[in-house]
Amino acid sequence: MSLIPAEFYLQDTLSAARELLGKVLIKYEDNNKILAGIIIETEAYLGINDAACHSFKISAPKPGHRTEVMFRAGGCAYVYLIYGMYNCFNIVTREAGVAEAVLIRALEPLEGLDIMRERRNNNKDLCGGPGKLCQAFNITRKDNGVKLYSPESKLQVHDKNLNLNKNIIAAPRINVDYAGADALLNYRFILE
Repeated sequence: MSLIPAEFYLQDTLSAARELLGKVLIKYEDNNKILAGIIIETEAYLGINDAACHSFKISAPKPGHRTEVMFRAGGCAYVYLIYGMYNCFNIVTREAGVAEAVLIRALEPLEGLDIMRERRNNNKDLCGGPGKLCQAFNITRKDNGVKLYSPESKLQVHDKNLNLNKNIIAAPRINVDYAGADALLNYRFILE
């Protein structure tokens, strides 16, 4: 496996959302355990002009605002809380100042399933949604801003060259009905 370099995350967000499919998210635990899962579902959020994006109509970072990390250069983790209880893990894309990101919606677990089952109190559907995968991997707002391409980071994305037949389905994003016409855009990508 090879760590995805910082340059990968500077590409346009729709391409990054597609190309992240089949990559492996890795979380290094304090007890020398490793959690790993194949990214199988993503959603792209395209910044200032995308009504479904947290940075919609925000032209510059606001200190202390949850979107501040989105204005950094691509390759950082953007982790936020929804419904007051679930964390969601995104990967910031593009150059600094653009404020776009890819939500990681689902993983296929590869390693550390015993830990994931314990955290999820579940033997099934360990990482089948953004909140579930954050719970299984213990991704919290403490991970907000982490550089995913850094060899020192406990949260990384790797290319495992899995030779997956990348049959990709594009569909509208989920739970963004408030975004009007932007809710209908086929910015969700699923590895079939």
